[in-house]
Order: sequence, then C-alpha cells, then structure tokens
Amino acid sequence: MALAEVCEAARQAGLLTIADGKRGDVPVTAAAYAQALVGETPTPWGPVAGLGADAFTVNPLLGRDALEPLVAAAEAAGAGVFALVRTSNPGAADVQDLPAPREPLYEQLAALVDGLSDRLVGEDAGLSGMGAVVGATEPERIARLRELMPRSIFLIPGVGAQGGRPELLGAAFAAGSGSALVAASRGIVADPDPGAAAERLRAVVWDVSTS
Repeated sequence: MALAEVCEAARQAGLLTIADGKRGDVPVTAAAYAQALVGETPTPWGPVAGLGADAFTVNPLLGRDALEPLVAAAEAAGAGVFALVRTSNPGAADVQDLPAPREPLYEQLAALVDGLSDRLVGEDAGLSGMGAVVGATEPERIARLRELMPRSIFLIPGVGAQGGRPELLGAAFAAGSGSALVAASRGIVADPDPGAAAERLRAVVWDVSTS
C-alpha cells in the first residue's frame, strides 16, 4: 500500500518511477511479477491494477525464458527493464566475476541484455529500454560493459556511501548523455542539506555525461 502511494505521488509530481524489486523466477511466476509491476492482474471481480512503474529491475540468473514475460510486459506497457549485470556490492565478485566458461559471468549477462535490446529500442537516439544495472564501485569494468551493451541505458548504483565516484563514470555515457542514470540515496538523505547534496551530484554527473 505504501509503495503504491509513493508511486502515485511520484506520478502526480511528474516523476519517473523505477521499481527496484530485482524480480526473477520461473516464467509463470515472472509473468505474475510483471502484472504487478507494469500491468494488471485478472481476478473474478475484475482486473487489479499494478504499480504502473515506468521501469523495474530484474535478476537475469534464471535465464532468458524467465526474463521473457517481464520484457514482454514492459514492451506492452512502454516501460523499461534494468537487468542486474555487475552490481555495486563487494560480494558481487563472488559470483559475477567468475569465468563461465570463456569470459566472466557478468559479460555473459551483458550479452543476454544486448540480445533483448531490440525489443525495447526507443524512437529517439537509438537507446533501448532494455537496460543494465552496472555498479559505480568497479568503474574499470564500465567501458567493457558499454562495448557489450551499446544501446542499453545503464542504471548505476553505488555512488556515495558505497564509495563510487561519479567523476569516474564517463564510459557509461559513451552512448550519449541520456544513456545512464546515476542512483544515490544514503549519500543524499544522510547529508545535513539533502537538496544541496543532490544538486552537487547532479552537477558532477552532468559534467561527466556531456564531456
């Protein structure tokens, strides 16, 4: 209920919403997740509307068939999808950096994302709503991931409290100034002046994205 109210308040304010649920399951369950995020759920008493999110995050480790219902729902709703590719937490290396078998797992996940990007390509700039979560805490990997996913919008967590530095994210914007979104929360809300902290980050990201 609280999440639905927040999403509605964001819509009223003209903001885009990303439901960061990191959903991923067998196809039949993935389809139900998709209904709840960007569609509606049929019931004997009529359809129940979902969150109406503009985009959502997914876990691709179950493979393409599990992603398919989520991507299809996003396509029908005009929404975006961000698949976890190389996350910002320290333990990401335990799994995502493993060779599997020719290249690190995160590169195989990037190839999976790129293979689906045609489905959600927008009309302007050639960017795709089939995006990727790419952590700011490993900036040396970003150029390679941009090479593997040239059309995908990157959702970049890890700036601020996790140690990621926005000035090192230039490679993420190689596809254009609108090709990445930098996510920050703790570093802003914990600041004595959150508005000023957000503005400082915005200014740095803008400089990086346009340089």
